[in-house]
Amino acid sequence: MIKFLRYTEYLYLAVAAISIYKIATLWSVDPKETYIFIFFAVVSIAMFLFRRKYRQRFEQRKKDNQQ
Repeated sequence: MIKFLRYTEYLYLAVAAISIYKIATLWSVDPKETYIFIFFAVVSIAMFLFRRKYRQRFEQRKKDNQQ
């Protein structure tokens, strides 16, 4: 279960990277279209940080219960 959570964290980073790439390529063409990709990038990075912190707490709680 924890390994699955670790992989999903990096999926959020992949979505953020793709969104940042789309922002860079579309900014000069149509800046209005990039706003949705800015939103996706910000939310994806926030979700990455949230999921990582949640997983670390889960692992720490599991480790503390085993001792």
